[in-house]
Amino acid sequence: MTDPYLWLEDVTGDDALDWVRTHSDATVSDLASGSTFTDLENRIRSILDTDARIPYVRARGRHLYNFWKDADHPRGVWRRTSMAQYRSDSPEWETLVDLDALAESEGENWVWKGAAILRPAQEFALVTLSRGGADASVVREFSLTTRTFRDAGDGGFVVPEAKTDIGWIDENTVFLGTDLGEGTLTDSGYPRLAVRWRRGTPIDSADVVFEGETSDVAVSAWYDNTVGYERSFAQRATDFFNSELYLLRDDGTRVLVDVPTDASASVHRDWLLIRTMTPWSVDGTEHAAGTLLAAKFDEYLAGSRELRVLFAPDEHTSLHQYAWTENHLLMVVLRDVKSTVLVGTLTDDGFSALPMTGLPELTDIEIIGTDSDEGGDEYFLNSSGYLTPATLLFGSVGPLGTEPESLKQAPSFFDATGLHVEQFFTTSDDGTSIPYFVVRQREGGPGPTLMYGYGGFEISMTPAYSGAMGSAWLERGGTYVVANIRGGGEYGPSWHTQVLRAGRHKVGEDFASVARDLVERGITTPSQLGAQGGSNGGLLMGIMLTSYPELFGALVCQVPLLDMKRYHLLLAGASWVAEYGDPDDPDEWAFISEYSPYQRVDADAAYPPILIMTSTRDDRVHPGHARKMAAVLEEQGHSVRYYENIEGGHGGAADNKQLAFKTALAYDWLWNTLTA
Repeated sequence: MTDPYLWLEDVTGDDALDWVRTHSDATVSDLASGSTFTDLENRIRSILDTDARIPYVRARGRHLYNFWKDADHPRGVWRRTSMAQYRSDSPEWETLVDLDALAESEGENWVWKGAAILRPAQEFALVTLSRGGADASVVREFSLTTRTFRDAGDGGFVVPEAKTDIGWIDENTVFLGTDLGEGTLTDSGYPRLAVRWRRGTPIDSADVVFEGETSDVAVSAWYDNTVGYERSFAQRATDFFNSELYLLRDDGTRVLVDVPTDASASVHRDWLLIRTMTPWSVDGTEHAAGTLLAAKFDEYLAGSRELRVLFAPDEHTSLHQYAWTENHLLMVVLRDVKSTVLVGTLTDDGFSALPMTGLPELTDIEIIGTDSDEGGDEYFLNSSGYLTPATLLFGSVGPLGTEPESLKQAPSFFDATGLHVEQFFTTSDDGTSIPYFVVRQREGGPGPTLMYGYGGFEISMTPAYSGAMGSAWLERGGTYVVANIRGGGEYGPSWHTQVLRAGRHKVGEDFASVARDLVERGITTPSQLGAQGGSNGGLLMGIMLTSYPELFGALVCQVPLLDMKRYHLLLAGASWVAEYGDPDDPDEWAFISEYSPYQRVDADAAYPPILIMTSTRDDRVHPGHARKMAAVLEEQGHSVRYYENIEGGHGGAADNKQLAFKTALAYDWLWNTLTA
């Protein structure tokens, strides 16, 4: 059957953009007007711009680096300071790149994508800039001494716009993967080749050090400059969840690090760490999915399979995050989606791990950064909860352990009086217990409730503070719910692998089971229940619309996948076949078609109102998904609103002004719809 809306996949075509402008303008005219909306938008903008936010930093030698946006710098400034200054209430910052000034002088809509500093000297950086927030970016070398960009004509490393992977080897050499012409990209649009590029030479003459297949997702190479352990590595991602790691020797040979392709492998000094994604049997011992193992790297390459268990999961506990300091291993562990931190010490004699003390209770903990590459056992942690503003913690692991200190504290951005957080469990269709968090007033009956979910790619939905959500939803009297459905990583890799390909239907079943449970507990009613999700979560919203419409009163669907018949043909879609399946395979399309929202829209169905939002510059999830879904819903007479931001990439916004607008648009529309 011919798709009548295929023309809307022409991202910047005149007819498609005319359709976008007509629908977006109508949505803005109807929804983004009046003092209530304006006040909400301004309040969210003030939260995003306020100097009271924590300026999160990355330590590089004696400097702490930060990228900062505010009302005076909507595009942002890259800056740095010292630890002594950072400890003060009003640090003095040294501005390195003023992105607003750069964008104005060059006539470009630059969006910051990061910087890689050459260490240890810290004289040069590779700065990545995106036009409008797209994944495809421009890389330019920057002098931290003169605070100027180095042009290609002056020997600087400059890479044209592409989906690029780049990293320093030394002052005059980088590893690079980018669009080098025909045949150098994978079907997913990422680098197929890794090259060694030397300063002052043409980019197309760089030496190829590693090569993958066109069907791979991507290839990358990097250099470990740890003194005494200098090594080069390359990785070939054969699909989104499987990859091969290689040691690149100086003589040009490569050695496969022979671990399961679906495991996560990394090397730190003497040690190889392996985190299993599926059960792995070694020398008669089976290690469960989600186990963290260690081996001596050189001995492992030589054939030894002596493995040490650093973490083993159980029914309630999973390893959420881990990172090295110079001499220790920090591990964030989730027990029923609640965080603890372990400090591990790995030596030739064994491994020990102790709980970190002095952490805030009932908050989510994330490792912000360590600087193990330059030596030292310092770390930064972030702590926050649904009602607990963020705290930046700093510490250094000593022989007996050191409690972290509270270095920065974010203010409260909304009134949490009378609010409390509860965790409930419900049972999905196949009998699996699904946890979810509810944030609400202690007293009161059913009311407007907003569910949030994602359910994919092993991304965990852990408690976190949001000033925008609190001020736009909770303060109004709304209830907020986060569903820890399968597809995430809350209970380790198996929580995710259960829903791959043919198991995808379980994601929708889990989310629907939470929606029903909220009604059964008297927290809300179907007409008062809304849901929101973006990207893979946008696909979830499409599934809720077409498969479970009776459960909801309104849906917000952001930067979504929706046409699962063609997703693998659009932009980076080919890289997600391992998650969803191959729609060109009749056997796999049979189960994909059971939930693909675009193909399941029914003119005779009763759907809740839906607001669909995307970005023209999203070069990860094609905006055609959102456009076509809105078009077919509109044609069939369903209640649909559509808004497309021209800039913003997959995040949907290029600056705080755009972010405040689209955030206010979603929350205000949801509130008005659910309380009508």
